[in-house]
Amino acid sequence: MTYTDLFENDDMKLINLLPQDGEAYYHGKIVDTATADMYLAKCLSELSWEHDRAFIYGKEIVTKRKIAWYADQPVSYTYSGYTKMALVWPNFLREIKQRVERECGEVFNSCLCNVYSTGEEGMSWHSDAEKDLIENGVIGALSLGGERKFSFKHRQTGERKFSFKHRQTGESVSLVLAHGSLLIMKGATQKNWLHSLPKTKRDIEPRVSLTFRQMRF
Repeated sequence: MTYTDLFENDDMKLINLLPQDGEAYYHGKIVDTATADMYLAKCLSELSWEHDRAFIYGKEIVTKRKIAWYADQPVSYTYSGYTKMALVWPNFLREIKQRVERECGEVFNSCLCNVYSTGEEGMSWHSDAEKDLIENGVIGALSLGGERKFSFKHRQTGERKFSFKHRQTGESVSLVLAHGSLLIMKGATQKNWLHSLPKTKRDIEPRVSLTFRQMRF
């Protein structure tokens, strides 16, 4: 898949990556490399990272992946049976939020930040449909650092492959998220689709994912 495959040929309009039951748009790189490098360095050194925790079948799991949670106000957020307390935006993260908002025309009030130190850290199939999020809201994911594969799978028929380039009917799709790029998920995507960040044994630089969200305050 190439960057130009993600646009209509006539007017370079962004098109939906998902063939049905949801909306996902890849904007490509929205900041230049130097700015993306600066944002990555600030995220790694200045955000309050901690290992993520989740309750699975009544057992607490501590992941290798680290997270940091920020919002307009110090609110709590619960997913995977674990409650996190948000910190208020540092100035540089608020600046990134505003860039993302200008690019996609949406407004976000919170951000779940994720850091993947190596390719052996990833995320299994899941959706972001927690009760604290606005139903059918928008999630804007800005990727910084090492390029990683990102995959979607339809909840009902996800094993049938979907070729985005040739626009064949099907229910799964993957793409590579570039340094400084933006992916938007909206509409019924979280109800009908799962997404994942597959692990890889390839030598990959650390990656930060800033997932800007719309919470119910």
